[in-house]
Amino acid sequence: MQKISTALTLPLYGVAATRRLEQQAAVSLAPHTLMQRAGLAAAQLSLALAPHAQRLWIACGPGNNGGDGLEAALHLHRWGKAVTLTWLGAQDEARVPADAQAALARARAAGVPFASEVPQAFDFAIDALFGIGAAPRPAGAAAPVPLAEQWLSRLRRCAQPVLALDIPSGLDADTGSDFAPESIAAGAGPERAGARFTLNFLTLKPGLFTAAGRDLAGQIWWNDLGVTAPPDMLADAWLTGQDRADGSGRDQASHASHKGDFGDVAILGGESAGSTHMAGAALLAGRAALRAGAGRVYVALLGNAGINVDVQQPELMFRSPEALDLASQVIVCGCGGGASVAAVLARVLSSAKALVLDADALNAIAGDTQLQTQLRARHGRGYRTALTPHPMEAARLLGSNTASVQADRLHAARQLAAQFQCVVVLKGSGTVIAAAGEVPFINPTGNARLATAGTGDVLAGMLGAAMATGSSAFEAACSAVFRHGQLADDWAVLRPGQALSASLLGTL
Repeated sequence: MQKISTALTLPLYGVAATRRLEQQAAVSLAPHTLMQRAGLAAAQLSLALAPHAQRLWIACGPGNNGGDGLEAALHLHRWGKAVTLTWLGAQDEARVPADAQAALARARAAGVPFASEVPQAFDFAIDALFGIGAAPRPAGAAAPVPLAEQWLSRLRRCAQPVLALDIPSGLDADTGSDFAPESIAAGAGPERAGARFTLNFLTLKPGLFTAAGRDLAGQIWWNDLGVTAPPDMLADAWLTGQDRADGSGRDQASHASHKGDFGDVAILGGESAGSTHMAGAALLAGRAALRAGAGRVYVALLGNAGINVDVQQPELMFRSPEALDLASQVIVCGCGGGASVAAVLARVLSSAKALVLDADALNAIAGDTQLQTQLRARHGRGYRTALTPHPMEAARLLGSNTASVQADRLHAARQLAAQFQCVVVLKGSGTVIAAAGEVPFINPTGNARLATAGTGDVLAGMLGAAMATGSSAFEAACSAVFRHGQLADDWAVLRPGQALSASLLGTL
C-alpha cells in the first residue's frame, strides 16, 4: 500500500491498459483472488484512516467495484465494526458478475448486515458504487437507477470521511471528467467538510490527477494487489515527481560560473495603448525568470508604456522590441501583449530559436492561419517552442470550445502538440504537458491559490528560465510547471489562510 506523494514520477494507466493487466493477472491466480485482495486492502486502509470509527456505511454497486466493497464489508464486520451495507445488485441479482457473486455469498455467510436505505448516522463511508467500467450516460439512454443517484449524492455531500475504491463514483478514470448528474456534481467541491480518499487498485489512473479528479479523489493511495505491470506495458501518461523537476542548476554549478552560463530571457509583451496598460504582466514574467535562475532578463514592452526601470526589480534590463537578439535569447512572448503583439509575431516565430508563447500571442495565432503555418514550421528548423494556454485559449487554437477541452484534457493537449509540433502546457487543475511523440505528463502540484491574475505570467517566465539552461522545451515545461505549483503549495503550508498574489510567488 502506497500513499501517493509528489516525490516520484509515476506511470498512469487508463481503463483499457488496466483491464488488460487485470485479465493477464487473473490467468495465473485462483478465482476471485484480485477482488479478495482488493477488499482486504480497502478494509485495512479504512482502519488506518479512521481507527476510531465504529459505524461504517458501505455503498456497493452491482458490478465488480461493488464486489470489492462487499469483500471490505466482510472484513470490517469480522473485526467488530458496525457495518451497514447498501447494495444495488439486489434489483437484478442474476446480472451480477461472477466475482461479485462470490463476494456476495461470502458477505452473506459472514452475517454482514444489508440495508435498503443509507443509515441515519455513520462515522466513515466507503464508495464502491461504480468503478472504472462506469461511463457517461449517452444521450437518450435510460435514466440511472434512482437509488444510485441518491447514494452518490449522499457520498458527495456528507461531512464524514469517504474512501472511494479505485475511482470516485461518477469520475471518468481516463479523463478526469465528472459525469455525475449536474444536480449532484454541483453540490460537491473543495468546501465539503469530510475528508476524501481514493484507493487505486492495480494501476494509478490519469483521471484522478486532472480536471475534476483532484477535488473528487482527495488523498490518493495505491495497492498493486501483488501484480507487477510487465516492462512492455506503455503508460498512458506520467505523474510528474520532484525527481523530474530539477532546480535552476546553480546548486551544482561551478564556482567559476558567470551570468552567461545561465542564459538570457527576453519578455516581449506588456502593452500600453489608449486606456489599456498591461506592463505589469511583462514585469511579473521578468521577475519570475530572474527568481527561477536566468542569468540575464530583458523586458521589451509594446506600445507606449514609457517604463525604463523596474524599481522593485532593477536587475531587469529594458530594451525596445527591435533591439532583442531573437536568435540567442529565450523569448517569452504574449504576457499582456494585447493587440500589439500580432505585429511582432511573424518576426518572432521566424527568428526566435527558443520561444514561449502565452496569452495574447496565442489568441493572435488562433485567428491567423499564416501565423499558424509559421508556428508549425519551427519544428522542422530545430527550434524549441512551448505554448502555455489555459482551456479557453486552447479551445480557440483548436477551433473548439472550453467544455470540450475540459472534457478530455489529455486529448486536447496531445491534439494541440500534434497540430503545431511543439510542447503544450495546458494549464488548470492537473496541468498537462504534451509533445508530439511523447507520453504526456500530468502535474500534481498547485492549488486554488493560483487562481488569480498574473500567475500564468509567472509560469511563462519560469518556463523561459528553464529553457535558458539549454533544456528541451518538454523537460523545461515539466520542471517549471512542477516548481510553479510547488510554490503555491509551500505558501499554503507556511502562510495558511493568507491569500497569494502573483507577485508573491517565490518570495517565501
